[in-house]
Amino acid sequence: MIPIIRKQNMPSGAIFSLLLALTIHQTLTADVPPTVVAVETSSPPASPVTPGPPEQGSYNVTNATDAVCLLARMGLQLNISFISSSHGKTVQEVLNLHPNLVKSSGSCDLDSATLVLSEDNINLTFSFSLNTTSNKYHLGGLELSAALPDMAKGLVFRNTTLNYMVGTLGHSYMCQKEKILSITQDFSLNTFQLQVQPFVVNGDFGAAEECDLDEDDMLIPIIVGAALAVLVLIVILAYLIGRNRSHAGYQTI
Repeated sequence: MIPIIRKQNMPSGAIFSLLLALTIHQTLTADVPPTVVAVETSSPPASPVTPGPPEQGSYNVTNATDAVCLLARMGLQLNISFISSSHGKTVQEVLNLHPNLVKSSGSCDLDSATLVLSEDNINLTFSFSLNTTSNKYHLGGLELSAALPDMAKGLVFRNTTLNYMVGTLGHSYMCQKEKILSITQDFSLNTFQLQVQPFVVNGDFGAAEECDLDEDDMLIPIIVGAALAVLVLIVILAYLIGRNRSHAGYQTI
């Protein structure tokens, strides 16, 4: 007799327990993405906005007899580096002087002249010197005292060994283009449409002596004009030579 083996059915409760265990195991062994922690960062302070070209102002200085001894016409822009009281580090500030707010003063001697421009808590002093032997003058000194709102304390920038704005006695010095005058490590002065004449002023500016920047601008059209003139001359010469050769080819019968 062949024995009969009966298949025993697994209880439904056991099946449910097995499925639950498998599900829990897969959940625990699944890859868990790393948690990303957002780090709060403070944005750096915005860079100072550079203003456009400054407005041109006209200034003069009179001597003891109330005669004008110094004339100046220029736009001025200050570029200053200082420690900011609000940021606690060195910042750079670019400021325009406003002619309608500026008060001018100064003095003149035989071989020296000063122009002082004041606006709010800013005082800018130009010191010109004259070499009576060569009859040449120059800007030898510049001083800026400033007490801006964000400065921890007022600052003074000074240089008395400059050699800017060199001109001949009785003539004016002119520089229409922007020119950067380096004064100290933390201060430079940008000039725009500048014309100045210290000493021997006869009512108005004398003949202008232009700066290198302006002369370079004039040199380019001169070179181009000279090149065109040479080209035209070559064409004319070539035409005349060709015409003479063609006439030489004919003979009288």
